[in-house]
Amino acid sequence: MKYRIVIAAALAVVMGAGAAQAADHQIQMLNRGEKGPMAFQPDFVVAQPGDTVTFVPTDKGHDAASIAGMVPDGAQPVTGEMGKPLTVKLDKEGVYGFKCVPHYGMGMVALVVVGKPVNLSQAEAVKQPGLAEKKFAALFAEVPSGK
Repeated sequence: MKYRIVIAAALAVVMGAGAAQAADHQIQMLNRGEKGPMAFQPDFVVAQPGDTVTFVPTDKGHDAASIAGMVPDGAQPVTGEMGKPLTVKLDKEGVYGFKCVPHYGMGMVALVVVGKPVNLSQAEAVKQPGLAEKKFAALFAEVPSGK
């Protein structure tokens, strides 16, 4: 009888853990996307702590890397390899900025908001090159309030 109770409790824990499973958000790295050339698609993602983002090299010649100053405190910056997928686990709440290193100035950027955008002001203050500045202005406008 004791074993049945232990087994039932263990099953309840396992089933509960499955219900709270983290999501994986796929972002394609494209030569041409819906918003124009050299694009991450989608370029704006809202996620929850524990989720992952996978950058998928749909077209050759792209990578994904975090942008200095656009990573929440305690989160690790990342740099992917050219033409290879990159999966990033998002454990910290805040705003994450990503770029394709060779196409950064052309505006190939993405913004990921995890939970509350606690570092939004810091991320908005980062100086952006070329078209990245204009693209980020539009992406920041999509960030939900709730600092």
